[in-house]
Amino acid sequence: MAVLLPTLVPVQDAEAVGRSALRKASLRLLPLLAIGYGVAYMDRVNISFAALQMNRDLHFSASVYGFGAGLFFLSYAVCEVPSNLLLVRFGARRWLARIMFTWGVLSIGMLFVKTPHQFYVMRFLLGVAEAGFFPGIIYYLSRWFPLAYRSRAVSRFYISLPLSSAVMGALAGALLHLGGRGGLAGWQWLFLIEGLPALVLSLVYLRCLPDSPDKAGWLNAEELGWLREALYRDDAAAGAVHSGSEVLHALRQGRVWVLGFVLLCLYLGFYGYTFSAPAMIQSVTGFSVTHVGFVVALMGLIGALAMLGNGAHSDRTGERHRHIALPCALAAAGFVMAGLSNRPAIVLSGFALVGIGMCAANAPVWSIPTEFLCGGSAATGIAAVNMIAILGGFLGPYWMGLAADLTGSYHRGLMSLAVPSLIAMLIMEGIRRDALRRKTRRAAPC
Repeated sequence: MAVLLPTLVPVQDAEAVGRSALRKASLRLLPLLAIGYGVAYMDRVNISFAALQMNRDLHFSASVYGFGAGLFFLSYAVCEVPSNLLLVRFGARRWLARIMFTWGVLSIGMLFVKTPHQFYVMRFLLGVAEAGFFPGIIYYLSRWFPLAYRSRAVSRFYISLPLSSAVMGALAGALLHLGGRGGLAGWQWLFLIEGLPALVLSLVYLRCLPDSPDKAGWLNAEELGWLREALYRDDAAAGAVHSGSEVLHALRQGRVWVLGFVLLCLYLGFYGYTFSAPAMIQSVTGFSVTHVGFVVALMGLIGALAMLGNGAHSDRTGERHRHIALPCALAAAGFVMAGLSNRPAIVLSGFALVGIGMCAANAPVWSIPTEFLCGGSAATGIAAVNMIAILGGFLGPYWMGLAADLTGSYHRGLMSLAVPSLIAMLIMEGIRRDALRRKTRRAAPC
């Protein structure tokens, strides 16, 4: 990116131009990206509802289901970094559209699964197809939103995760009740109908998503100049790296691996909870599939509010670490509550705390990589963080499946998920205290 001369626009006018640029980017990009990721997340985890019928129809044990659910994340992790580098090469518009098309086709293909091995293969391929979508969007947002606004931008896009849970919960009962129509079981209808939006959205992305601010016809010259200058300042603060060494520079950063491990702990708990929650809610409450869906939908709405609030507060205060550590502690308390009791009110309250904690931690945590990386290094670093983290999506469901087969319920496995949440909390608190000590030493007189 070329070095820009300091602007001669009065500060007050520059602030108005900046607000206008960010407002346009927010309205034009965030809803489209949020809908895309919401569909992706729904297609990733809709087997948690399909399993209420599929496991019975296909005679899958909890271990088979847990292993297959988690396989998605292994192939996803392996392909993360290559996918993000290809996004940089081919542009976000074409690459994100390609991802959406292939995962839509494979998601629909899940309706043909009959055996455990077919289940494993399809989940593995779905992970390959979707790899790079989330880190690609995080990198893409870093090319549009300056650092001071990034946590809010991430939370407004990432809100699609809990909201898609709400939509999936509200729809699941109706789709599962379509069983018998057209010769398909209810779980097959679920995969078919929830896979179609990805195919449509791939065409929308090709038409509507600009690769960069330079290619956005809806920004005027002043707005484009303000964005260029603000992003240049952020990149300069992060430290530009020669293009030939960007990948190695990112992978050599210890902060990338530490942040990846923190997110691994978070995802282990989150996906362990996500893939077992519908079955556990039905077990302790006796609710029908429809009512289980409404409960999951309510949890998603609560999580969405927590994500927005924590992301906005993190940007206002400029603090990240405690905005991650405290939600982790809240999630750990929720795991213990839900795991120790069979009383519906306590289990559901515990699940609400888990949803609030896990969703609230996600917005600030994804603002951290671009504080010290930029350009191709940021694309690589974000993908590497997510590559490590997403392994929690394999370990969590697989562990919950094993625990259910060994103990006869999900309770013990759920309670054990408090441990990785507490580990993530302690690491973030340790990083915060270390940063304060270093700041104090720098400020001390010689």
